[in-house]
Amino acid sequence: MNRVGKTLLVLALVAVVGMAFRVSWNALRDIANAVGADATAATLYPFVVDGLMALALVATLVLAGNNRTFALRVLGTYTGASLILNYVHGLVPELHGRTVDWGRLADWDPANWALVLLATSLPVGSIYFGSDLVAKVLHHRAPVEQSTTQANTEESTETIMKRSTADLPVSTPAPVPANVVALPRPVPVGFLKSTLPTKPLPSIDPAPAVPIEQRTAAAESTRPRRATGRVPDVAKSTRPKRTPQQLLAEARAATADWPDAKVTGEGIRRAIHTSPANARTLRDTILAERTASAAEAA
Repeated sequence: MNRVGKTLLVLALVAVVGMAFRVSWNALRDIANAVGADATAATLYPFVVDGLMALALVATLVLAGNNRTFALRVLGTYTGASLILNYVHGLVPELHGRTVDWGRLADWDPANWALVLLATSLPVGSIYFGSDLVAKVLHHRAPVEQSTTQANTEESTETIMKRSTADLPVSTPAPVPANVVALPRPVPVGFLKSTLPTKPLPSIDPAPAVPIEQRTAAAESTRPRRATGRVPDVAKSTRPKRTPQQLLAEARAATADWPDAKVTGEGIRRAIHTSPANARTLRDTILAERTASAAEAA
């Protein structure tokens, strides 16, 4: 159904509900006069009963789960109460001309007490149930909104975890200050000699001398020999080292048709195959050049 059809359907529903409320309003006003309400209170009494029915209907469309069940129960209770009072109004002709005694809605006393209790308790119930329904609607969050918020949170967390070091906002980290520790002052050697007790030192026999040939042979046998010789050409890198000017020229050519949002350190690193540090530097330089060009053009 298109938008015009939906609008016409809603307008027709509002018209039907308005006419039905007018019919019920006459009966509920006479019931309110019979239970002792003044003219103003009797005029407002139908809005208390039928108005809460409309509020409960809206809450039923918004809420879900146990809250929706509660709203349906309120809607059913007040619909039944309005139906009973309209039925009593049709059975007692004296209510139409306001000739019935106050507090007398039925000839049988137990039925009369029940009807009076029903009619007088509906306004109090409207205050309680209406406030509860409004609070539930205001604190309600749609399942779609919750799932969207959770999906956005997971996506942002995953994006942050997958970011490369070349795409960090800071090009070079700040140096960490070194903790300076004060060393103890040296003690003079003469002070130690004067304070230590003098004892004769025990004699130590000198170690036997080992010939130089034996020491050289032992050293050569225990220490592994390092590989010597020229590095083969296959193992050497075939790509010459590029200067900063060459890297900048390649980055400009690679990002010429890129938008500003796509010019990142990770993208430049993959495009020209350079280190993350060089990629961040090239990113900052290219963005600065684009900003300057835009300012000159403006």
